Amino acid sequence: MTETRHAADSHDLIRVSGARENNLKDVSVDIPKRRLTVFTGVSGSGKSSLVFGTIAAESQRLINETYPAFVQSFMSSLARPDVDGLTGLSAAIIVDQERMGANSRSTVGTATDANAMLRILFRRLAEPHVGPSFHYGFNSAEGMCPRCEGLGEVNDIDVDELVDRSLSLEDGAIKVPGYTADGWYVRIYSESGFVDGSKRIADFNAQELADFLYRPAEKVRIGNNNMTYEGLVPKVQRSMLSKDRDSVQPHIRAFIDRAVTFTTCPECHGSRLKAEVLASKIDGQSIADCTAMQISDLAEFARGITGASVAPIIETLSQTLDSFVEIGLGYLSLDRTSGSLSGGEAQRVKMVRHLGSSLTDVTYVFDEPTVGLHPHDIQRMNGLLLRLRDKGNTVLVVEHKPETIRIADHVIDLGPGAGTNGGEICFTGTVLELEASETLTGKHLGDRTRLKTSPRVSRQALEIRGATRHNLRNVDVDVPLGILTVVTGVAGSGKSSLIHGSIPRGVDVVSVDQAPIRGSRRSNPATYTGLLDPIRTAFAKVNGVKPALFSANSTGACPNCNGAGVIYTDLAMMAGVATVCEECGGARFQAQVLEYRLGGSNIAEVLAMPVAAAADFFGGTGIGAVHAGKAGASAAAKAAHAILERLNDVGLGYLSLGQPLTTLSGGERQRLKLAIHMAEKGGVYVLDEPTSGLHLADVEQLLGLLDRLVESGKSVIVIEHHQAVMAHADWIIDIGPGAGHDGGLVVFEGTPAELVAAKSTLTGIHLAEYVGAV
Repeated sequence: MTETRHAADSHDLIRVSGARENNLKDVSVDIPKRRLTVFTGVSGSGKSSLVFGTIAAESQRLINETYPAFVQSFMSSLARPDVDGLTGLSAAIIVDQERMGANSRSTVGTATDANAMLRILFRRLAEPHVGPSFHYGFNSAEGMCPRCEGLGEVNDIDVDELVDRSLSLEDGAIKVPGYTADGWYVRIYSESGFVDGSKRIADFNAQELADFLYRPAEKVRIGNNNMTYEGLVPKVQRSMLSKDRDSVQPHIRAFIDRAVTFTTCPECHGSRLKAEVLASKIDGQSIADCTAMQISDLAEFARGITGASVAPIIETLSQTLDSFVEIGLGYLSLDRTSGSLSGGEAQRVKMVRHLGSSLTDVTYVFDEPTVGLHPHDIQRMNGLLLRLRDKGNTVLVVEHKPETIRIADHVIDLGPGAGTNGGEICFTGTVLELEASETLTGKHLGDRTRLKTSPRVSRQALEIRGATRHNLRNVDVDVPLGILTVVTGVAGSGKSSLIHGSIPRGVDVVSVDQAPIRGSRRSNPATYTGLLDPIRTAFAKVNGVKPALFSANSTGACPNCNGAGVIYTDLAMMAGVATVCEECGGARFQAQVLEYRLGGSNIAEVLAMPVAAAADFFGGTGIGAVHAGKAGASAAAKAAHAILERLNDVGLGYLSLGQPLTTLSGGERQRLKLAIHMAEKGGVYVLDEPTSGLHLADVEQLLGLLDRLVESGKSVIVIEHHQAVMAHADWIIDIGPGAGHDGGLVVFEGTPAELVAAKSTLTGIHLAEYVGAV
């Protein structure tokens, strides 16, 4: 007798109908459930808009709607994605690359509950006993060190960064941004009667120096005005250093970085805890000793603790710590601050919560889980993705690396291009079918960059001697200059510690790290790169009006939406709604501003242009030539064109000038940073994983950019795992052999060909396989 299929078993597809988020063009696609589906396509093709902006966003919104309205009022509001229909959705767990909170009180241990389990363990077993479990925490008043308030470090101001002692106040001795010699800030000091404005700071007596630097706030008479006099150090501390570093302007941020020094707390020696807490131990180890251990070592220590009263907590703690090791993060310690993790490390820390989960039939959504991973580590990550699938879950992965694309059950390729040239489904099917297809991804899936037959030769080097930062073991190495040098090694081996920690950040070094760029929905490539300034100037010069008119954040903003282009309506306990502003139609500017033209286009039309089109618009035969007779307009056009060319060089020609930064992928944001740094005058460029977020077809363009930098006389040092970049290098420095305390050594120095021939390191073995020299 044939058993009929149960109706419940028919829901085996996620069906997307008419998705239009960002650049998606009415996309309809079926995604198999309980399978591993990889989404491919060039950066900006619409992968994230489909996976995160549509499928995951709607899943989360629907889950939120199951809560009572009162509970929803305390949750972030989620608008419905722009899509006609979505069926077959299951609860989505998003594991993205967003950095974990940069709050200095957040650590790997607090973010994963490992610290909470350790505190319970110490509450039960530690001697001498100090009280409830929260007494063992540095975020509670009962446990934190009173000197540093649980931060582990104290800050101090370098007075010599505030003041040039060889000058007088009238000659500009104060080096703080905004303190000009003839400005009010300085007049208060020089006319206060406490100090002599014409006297060199170096000649101040002890009382004058104390009054100038540290005198408490008090009222003084300056001319006909009553003003507040306050010593320079407390004034700067209050007005600048008390603010969130990321919220201030770049030049003030640079000043803060120069002027403030952070030193380990002299009382708790960086442990963050009170002396009595540090004296409470298990098997000779305090809770601070445990959180400072490499996680792989702490897992061994935890397994050695016995006792019926703590068996359940030991079992749970051990599972969590073993998950760290399994996911390739055994080299971290629980006291590592969350903000110091790379995007890839943060994503894998978030995964720890899910590895031991008994949940099934949920949708796991990953954003490039291979970011920051050596080819050796990618194999392990692939195993974890397959394990999640085999438990009966739907796994959706946005990815560029061929090693992970190849394990997919199903591939969905978006494109054909990026931005307005993307947003369509180019292919769905198996990996074998993808390789046989004519899509950009299919054509490049088998790409292999060849080893250089004649690498460049360096004639000078940057010497690093006795490097001991983090896990480095007294490393001596010469980093060649004038060529393309790639520094590689497994995750956690010490690459970034060696380069970012040992190469001095001087005038001649331009460093592009993985720190995230921040911006609101009002920020866009034009505002972030400084491009908007010459564009506004060009509009102003040609039309004879003020530049402020051409900013949606200033005079020219539409009064109805305040220049946002949309009206956000708060519906209290329901999800908020964003509607296009009826007055400006989403253009963001007042109607009269849009009447002013530059080369036939208004400011809204220019900001809607992709970078490549805008480069032509502001180029030699564009408006720069047309308005050559207008004073200042031609110069402004040239300045805009120079910025646009740099954006083109890093592969962002498809981005529109006014696209909100909040909609950019991690790889796009990093390349935006690279474009800005390319304008800086420096002889040495240090790039941290510039291939992040790059499609296979774009890697070739990046290699061309790196070559052009070297050929222009720059030294380029790249921290990278991508094997195409390794093969293209002139010189490779391989750090290892493992991660954490198993790394920290230089295990190879030489050309890529020599590394492949030797096969003496994990990198050498994988690179040999990549270039076919097995």
